[in-house]
Amino acid sequence: MSETPMLTNAVTQFITRADASALTGEHLRLARRCVLDGLAVALGGSQQPGMAPLGRYILSLGGSADARPMGAARRRLPAHLAALWTGTAGHAMDWDDTQLAEGPGRPYGLLMHPTMPPLAASMALTDMVAKETGKPVSGAKFLTAFVTGFEVGCKIAEAINPDHYMRGFHTSGTIGAFAATASACRMLDLDEETTARAIGIAASCSAGIRANFGTMTKPFHVGRAAENGVTAALLARQGFSANTEALDGKWGYLTIAGPGGDPALVTGRFGAPFTMVSPGVSIKPYPSGVLTHPSMDAMLFLMREENIAPEAIESVGLYAGSNVLGPIRFRIAKTELEGKFSFAFLLAAIALRGRCGKEEFTDEFVSSDACQAMQHRIETHFSDEIEAMGWDRIRSRVEIVTKDGRKFERWANEAYRGSPHNPLSDAELQGKFADNAAGLLDEERQQKVFDLVWSLETAPDAGALIDVTDWGALDAVGA
Repeated sequence: MSETPMLTNAVTQFITRADASALTGEHLRLARRCVLDGLAVALGGSQQPGMAPLGRYILSLGGSADARPMGAARRRLPAHLAALWTGTAGHAMDWDDTQLAEGPGRPYGLLMHPTMPPLAASMALTDMVAKETGKPVSGAKFLTAFVTGFEVGCKIAEAINPDHYMRGFHTSGTIGAFAATASACRMLDLDEETTARAIGIAASCSAGIRANFGTMTKPFHVGRAAENGVTAALLARQGFSANTEALDGKWGYLTIAGPGGDPALVTGRFGAPFTMVSPGVSIKPYPSGVLTHPSMDAMLFLMREENIAPEAIESVGLYAGSNVLGPIRFRIAKTELEGKFSFAFLLAAIALRGRCGKEEFTDEFVSSDACQAMQHRIETHFSDEIEAMGWDRIRSRVEIVTKDGRKFERWANEAYRGSPHNPLSDAELQGKFADNAAGLLDEERQQKVFDLVWSLETAPDAGALIDVTDWGALDAVGA
C-alpha cells in the first residue's frame, strides 16, 4: 500500500510559491468577478439584522487600529476583527458564490462558499501590510493572495470525505478557515515552515455546524473562518507552535473531521487546474442556497410562460431528491433567516413578487399575511425518479395547480443560471451589485467600484477597495 500523500505539505508549498503569474486569461477574469460579487454581498449583508449585535460586540473590544472593515473605512480595528466583520457580512444573506464538486461521491453544489473567507482575510491585512512595508499593497499582490486562498479552500474541501458536510459540519466555516489562512500567509509573505504552523493553528480553530442554519450564527461561521485565518497567520509569524502536518495522519484534520478523505484527489492538482476555472464556481442570482436556485427559476419561468397570476394558484408541488431537499430544513419560514432554508418561502416570493432579492428577504415580507398564506400552499415531495438520476447535477420539477383545476409543470434547468454552464453576464453581475448597494452607494460610487475591480490587477493600491465601498456601516449599529 502506497504512502498517503501529505496534504499539508502540498498546501504550504502552493501557498508560499504562489505569485501573480497565475493571474492570466480566464483565471484572472473569474477572479475579478468573484471579488466584485464578494464586495456586493458584503455590502448588502452589512445591513442585515445580525450585523448590529456583531458590530456592537466588535466595537466594545477596542484594540489596535490595524485594519478598516469593509463598509466602514473611517473605522480602524484589529485585523482579525475586521476580517470577522467583513466575512460575516459577506455571508449574511447567503448570496455569496458556491464551489462545485468534481470528485467521486461529492454532491454537486454542496462544498463551500469559496470567496468570502479569503477575500475578507486579504482585505483585513491590506492596511497592516501597507503600514509595515511603507507602501500600498498592489492589486496584483492582493489578487494573488485572494486566489491562493480560494484554491486552497476548494482543494481541501474536495479532498475531505463528503460525510464532513452530510454529518452536519458547515464547510464554509470549517474549510473556510484554511482558505483564509492561506490568503493571510500569502499577504504576509510567510515562509514555508511558518505557513505550515499557521495551517496547524487553523486546524484547531476550524468550526461551524449546520444546526445553526437559519440563525445569525450561520454567517458568523464565515466571519469566524476569516478571523481564524488572520489570527493563525499572525500567531505563526510571532513564533506560535503547531503541528506542521496537521491536515494529515491518524489525528490530522481530514481523519478527525471527515472522517477521512482522499488527498490523492488533489495533492498534485493545486492550480492545475484552478478550481475557479474548472469545474468552476456558481455566482448566485438569489440570496439563498444554490440548491434552491434551479427550482426558483423553474417557478419564475413557468409563471411567466403560462401567465399565471399569484391569486390563481391553488397549490405548488416541488419534487426533488434528497441532495436538494435535505439541507432545506424549514417547512414554513417565519423569519428571513429561516426563509433561506425554506422552499415554501422561496417559491412564495417568486409567486408573489416575480423576484427574490434583497427587498424580499426581510422579516416583514416573510411574516406578511400574503406570504404566509402562499407558503401554506406549497409542499415539497421526495421523488424516487429524481433521486435515481444521481447527485451530479441539481434536479427538480415544479408543478402548479390553479384554482380552476389546470395543472402546469416545468423541470428545472440543470444548467441553472449562475452556474459555469449558464453564468451571469458581467452586466447581470453589476446589476446584482447595484441591488446590494441600493441606498448605500450612489451610481457614481458604484461605477468607481466597477472601474477598480475590472482592472484590479493593475491597481497601485488595493486598499481603494475599502475606500470606494464605505457607507458608514459601523456607525449604524447603535454602539
